[in-house]
Amino acid sequence: MNNKILVTGGAGYIGSHTCIELHQAGYDIVVYDNLSNSSYEAINRVSKLIGRPIEFIKGDVRNSELLKQVFATHQFFGVIHFAGLKAVGESVAKPLKYYNNNVSGTITLLNVMKEYNVNNFIFSSSATVYGDPDILPIDETSARSCTNPYGQSKLTVEHILEDLAVSDNNWNLIVLRYFNPVGAHLSGQIGEDPNDIPNNLMPYISQVAVGKLKQLSIFGNDYLTVDGTGVRDFIHVTDLAQGHVAALNYLQQQAVVKENGSDQKSSVGFLPINLGTGKGTSVLELVTAFIEVTKQPVAYQFAERRAGDVASCYASADKAKDILNWEAKLSITDMCEDTWRWQSRNPNGYSINI
Repeated sequence: MNNKILVTGGAGYIGSHTCIELHQAGYDIVVYDNLSNSSYEAINRVSKLIGRPIEFIKGDVRNSELLKQVFATHQFFGVIHFAGLKAVGESVAKPLKYYNNNVSGTITLLNVMKEYNVNNFIFSSSATVYGDPDILPIDETSARSCTNPYGQSKLTVEHILEDLAVSDNNWNLIVLRYFNPVGAHLSGQIGEDPNDIPNNLMPYISQVAVGKLKQLSIFGNDYLTVDGTGVRDFIHVTDLAQGHVAALNYLQQQAVVKENGSDQKSSVGFLPINLGTGKGTSVLELVTAFIEVTKQPVAYQFAERRAGDVASCYASADKAKDILNWEAKLSITDMCEDTWRWQSRNPNGYSINI
């Protein structure tokens, strides 16, 4: 069975961790990344951790000619598509940039895949496609809506993939809807390295702890939750990465079934799956856990609610367990310990630490 995988955006936070898990599972990987929001140093470190160089191509997913060269050179089983812009605030200020990169880029990639008869595709989606949920926990049949261009770009791609599956039953399209990835690799060598001020909670907490930022603002303490702060489903990035391996393993199994002719169904089609823990943790609970686990002070203040934020958002992870035989294993304590190991050893991220 062909086990070569193209990983777009593989130098990013989730992509780099997934590269390690893919290697450990026996997959051969090629990383394609324009390094607009990532660092080549992540690829260097992943290569050292797995003990072999990773083939890396610097390129943009909107560059169809370069993609065609890559697909002509390699015979891929499938593509894991991480390449996308992800800052909510920036998406509001620059919606065309987000639709161009996230939507147009995906269409370009899918067209090249079709030309080279590669029909296994795993898409990096987001729990933001659920908007403000009516029912908790959120399962894959929940209504979808978005409050910002970032989320809308993810949802638009989902609609495109749904239509593609209807139009051509050769496609196997798994959409992984992430909840809130946090943590870092156990080695402390790779982790989340945001440009400028972090958009996500955990790197903000850890940068306050390491002295890069003065204090954390917790937006809203008057929600109808356990302590008034927002509740989210925080998932360790290593668990998340293993979810992608489980999705690929599932596609490999389906390919074997199809080759043997023992199944009447011709393809997976469009298959959305949540990747979360199934448990909600409040912002204040996460901050408190980080302080207790790391013994580091984290100054914080409460601020007004942010527009677009919801009170509670956590997953039903039953479908991932049933179909992919995957479930999250790592705890909030693991997330805090691993984040601090990464941040304390790399106070400036992948930049040269002084």
